[in-house]
Amino acid sequence: MSDPLVIVFDVNETLSNMAPLGEAFAGAGAPKELAKLWFATLLRDGFALTASGGKEAFAAIGADALHTLLAAEGISGDQDAAVERIMAAMQNLSLHPDVPGGVRALAAAGHRLITLTNGAAANTDRLFVAGGIRDHFELLLSVDDAPAWKPAKAAYEYAATSAGTEPSNMLLVAVHPWDIHGAAKAGLRTAWINRTGARYPSYFQSPEIAVGALTELPRALAR
Repeated sequence: MSDPLVIVFDVNETLSNMAPLGEAFAGAGAPKELAKLWFATLLRDGFALTASGGKEAFAAIGADALHTLLAAEGISGDQDAAVERIMAAMQNLSLHPDVPGGVRALAAAGHRLITLTNGAAANTDRLFVAGGIRDHFELLLSVDDAPAWKPAKAAYEYAATSAGTEPSNMLLVAVHPWDIHGAAKAGLRTAWINRTGARYPSYFQSPEIAVGALTELPRALAR
C-alpha cells in the first residue's frame, strides 16, 4: 500500500483572503490598491535576499516596505501607528470561503495536510483556529525554520524532511505561479488554485492540476 499523499499548502492568498487589507491601507490614508503593491514589493525583496544567499523575516521586510511606500505616498500623521495597524490586519485575516470545505474533504480522503509559508507559523495557527480547520493539519511550517524562502528548492526539501517523506510524494497547493514553478522544480506534484480566471504565465512550469476553488481539488485528485 502506498503512503498517503502529503498536501502542502501555501498560506498567504492561497488560504487567507487578503482583500480586507485594502481597508487597512485606506484607514491609513493610502489608496486601497497600495495593498497589492506592498505585498508584491515584500515578496520581491524577500526573493532578492533568497537569491543572493540572505534571509529576513516576512514581518520585518513587510514593515520596512510599508514605511517606504507610505512615505512615497506622502502619508501624513503617525506612520509608525499606520504600519502597526496594517501589519496587525495582515495577522488577522480570514479564510477564503472555499477553504474549510476543501480542507475537510481532503482530510476525509486520507491525505496528510501540512503548510509551508513564507510568513510566520503563528499567523497560520491563528488563521486556522479562527476558521475551525486547525485539527486537520499535522504540521504548520514556516521558512523561518528553513534554509531559504520559497521558491528556493531548499524550502520544499525542508518541508519534505519535516513530514518524513519524499518530494515526489508531496503536492504543493498554491495560487502563486512562482510557488508552483519552484515546487515542480524541487520534484513536488503541483495544484494551482485559480479563483480569478487568470492566465498562467508561459515561462513557469505548468501545474499538474488546475482548479477554480479548493473544493474542486479532492475530485481532481480522485480522478
